[in-house]
Amino acid sequence: MNPYLHFVSEYARFAKDGKAWPLGGFPRRPRPEVPADAPVALIFSPHPDDEVIIGGLALRLLREAKWNVVNVAVTQGSNQARQAERWEELAACCDCIGFGLVQTAPGGLEKVNAATRANDRAHWAASVKVIADILAKHRPKVIFFPHDSDWNSSHIGTHHLVMDALRTLPADFLTWAVETEFWGAMTSPNLMVEISAPDLADLITALTFHVGEVRRNPYHLTLPAWMVDNVRRGGEVVGGQGGAVPDFTFATLYRLRRWNGRELEKVFEGGRSLACGQSPAGLFA
Repeated sequence: MNPYLHFVSEYARFAKDGKAWPLGGFPRRPRPEVPADAPVALIFSPHPDDEVIIGGLALRLLREAKWNVVNVAVTQGSNQARQAERWEELAACCDCIGFGLVQTAPGGLEKVNAATRANDRAHWAASVKVIADILAKHRPKVIFFPHDSDWNSSHIGTHHLVMDALRTLPADFLTWAVETEFWGAMTSPNLMVEISAPDLADLITALTFHVGEVRRNPYHLTLPAWMVDNVRRGGEVVGGQGGAVPDFTFATLYRLRRWNGRELEKVFEGGRSLACGQSPAGLFA
């Protein structure tokens, strides 16, 4: 038998069978005791579900370094009729995976996009203040937010919202910035983080609590394929064209820089790969 036919057939079978598997209702995933004075990582998620889709490194910081990881729900989606339900799904997802949760406003912030930034300055300024206040309150060591070309209008809007909020803070506010991707690939990621099979399974398990969204589009079932492709792309784009690809099965790509109180600055030349077994906290030493 052709082994590649078997490989593709089994993949197709699991992708089809997975549509009948349960959504939500799973028990909490294992989590460590996090010290009260642990460093804080804030995830600025444009929509409920982004927190676990891009959350591989954040989960490793929680589990391996015992950091306090908190998801900031920038919006609760554009469908106002679903916003309350999406908040409940998000709270259940974060409780399952072990992330804290902050609500920006009842129903989430609205009109988080480049058009609002350009044409409705008063509304945009109010939203920027909400994000700035959250940053000032939590003093995160690391922030996660989308890169500026992540295709979806709310993802791009969230990038600019976080950047504009950083610019309003005092010059002594310092943090590490981890830009994320999902809808649009970065042209210059510089960090590939290996995700173990158990961690990926737990991220997918938590993602299934977003029942309304994954029923509409079962992207929880394609997350492993996306992470496999990240290894293919990251091996060249992060590791260097023609270089040896790390022996990862699953990975997430990021761009790591540092906010120095005025702007984002490079922290290393070239790219880095973080394997399972290496300390994720070491990236931010």
